[in-house]
Amino acid sequence: MSRRLRTLAAALFALPLALAAAPSAHAADPTTMTSGFYVDPNSTAKRWVAANPGDGRAPAINAAIANTPMARWFGSWSGTIGTATGAYVGAADHADKLPLLVAYNIYNRDYCGGHSAGGAASPSAYASWIAQFAGGIAGRPAIVILEPDSLADYGCMTQAQIDEREAMLTGALAEFSRQAPNTWVYMDAGNPGWVSAATMARRLHEAGLRQAHGFSLNVSNYFTTAENTAFGNAVNSELSARYGYTKPFVVDTSRNGNGSNGQWCNPAGRRIGTPTRTGGGAEMLLWIKTPGESDGNCGVGTGSTAGQFLPEVAYKMIYGY
Repeated sequence: MSRRLRTLAAALFALPLALAAAPSAHAADPTTMTSGFYVDPNSTAKRWVAANPGDGRAPAINAAIANTPMARWFGSWSGTIGTATGAYVGAADHADKLPLLVAYNIYNRDYCGGHSAGGAASPSAYASWIAQFAGGIAGRPAIVILEPDSLADYGCMTQAQIDEREAMLTGALAEFSRQAPNTWVYMDAGNPGWVSAATMARRLHEAGLRQAHGFSLNVSNYFTTAENTAFGNAVNSELSARYGYTKPFVVDTSRNGNGSNGQWCNPAGRRIGTPTRTGGGAEMLLWIKTPGESDGNCGVGTGSTAGQFLPEVAYKMIYGY
């Protein structure tokens, strides 16, 4: 594996210098252990292009989406999870590239939203699943987004359910610390339109943010990079004031090229955003959601299921209409 040093953009460009970042749970920097981000050879976009070479939309989708590095999501559909994560990071490691993974299987997943409901059968089942997830990665470099929406999806939950969820996330972080020393884990922090920065800072901290590398914003949503940067800085200001530390954050830019129109579930008129790279006021700008994948049976994806690739939606996102 090459170890070419790459300068990572400052994690908190817009934050006052007085805010001191908390030490990372891991000393290793996976971005210096690889030669760029990994392109998933089996993404839904890649598979659609391969299966539809004669479709007039295929060249644009192939050029603008399918060959952009983006995350692979892992859940109950992934089979034996340690084998699945191990194979994926192993392929990336062989190519000297940095893989992006999303862990999306928490018990009572999307409990209040409902469009992506599911997850592990119990908290103990989740603990076993996430331990195997981390074990599959082992010492190879990786980036993991931990359970999108899990800390913002509290609206209908009891305090006992919230405590249970936070314990699951804290346990997950412990597994990555123990088994995957070259993985940066980002706890998901929702988006600027969901809960306040003060509320999110408290939830992140209570769920164990000190043990994570950072937090993620805008996963599967549409808010602009500038809006997310302002929100991330506000979360860090709250963390600093209340708990004495800050953390770097990443932004999902896969679908934020036209910003948000206030809708989160397959809104029309959205556009792909800045391809994966470092910088932009955040530690990294990442494609976490695949453009063209449905958010559920809603909006321009009526009749689809969450995660289903919709070529017409993908095609329109390339051009912003």
